[in-house]
Amino acid sequence: MSFTKRQIITISLAGLATAVGVAVATIQSGAMKQSNPPLGESPTSTTNQIAGPTNNPESPQPEPLQAQTQAAQSPPSQSQPAKTPALQSSVVAGIPGSKVEPVVVTPPNSGCKISQAVVSDPNPPLNVRSIPQVRGSNIVGKLKNNTFVSVAEEQNGWLRITDPPGWIAKNRTESSCSNVTQQINFRPGGDEAIVKGRIIGGGTHSYRIRARKGQTMTVRSRKDVFPQIITPRGKLLAGDPYQGNETEWTGKVPVTGNYTLQLDSNFRGYEYEFSVKLR
Repeated sequence: MSFTKRQIITISLAGLATAVGVAVATIQSGAMKQSNPPLGESPTSTTNQIAGPTNNPESPQPEPLQAQTQAAQSPPSQSQPAKTPALQSSVVAGIPGSKVEPVVVTPPNSGCKISQAVVSDPNPPLNVRSIPQVRGSNIVGKLKNNTFVSVAEEQNGWLRITDPPGWIAKNRTESSCSNVTQQINFRPGGDEAIVKGRIIGGGTHSYRIRARKGQTMTVRSRKDVFPQIITPRGKLLAGDPYQGNETEWTGKVPVTGNYTLQLDSNFRGYEYEFSVKLR
């Protein structure tokens, strides 16, 4: 097949136009790919992506990014000032309005003379032995619980008793020092003490407290027994043992010195507890 010169020129121009169109389309396609990268490579998708909730209920959920940005940029509201932790009330001595707990005073129960004891054996009856040793053949008697015994001597954890004569283990009894003299000292900044103890058998427990003339002393019974209140000069202020009906006394101390709060027992003793306040 043969073409004329005009036909050949027309075909050539058509082919050139087609090639130019293809080239333009290719260039536009490349430009679109550069300006719109895949989602996985987009900076927006990596930096601003919000994590979704996790399946673990204990995991803390992140705040939305918008809320975090607003919280970081917004200044604190002037109508709602920042909260500060509340100050706890102080119990340190010397601070106005503070409360210092009373000191608790108890008598010693060792290093002193014991005149009586009461049997308190977890496996009664208590064995009375001829010597202060545990031997199967030296048991000379037995005592029931709550039996009072007179003590003549103490030796290495044993008590020598007079009726029946022999030795008993001290740790199977309850006992107290017959005579006690103890000073009461308040806590720093405090003004009150609670005294409690027990006299087993006969004896005297005395507690001394120093006071200045004109100070107000208050003594209050917390059990059935009220102590004698004796001045430094030996005068009885309150707590007459022959009346036995006082439960509280308040008054100004007449002189400066050591005042004695005294409890006496002539028979089997008793438990006692009282408070003393000095202002």
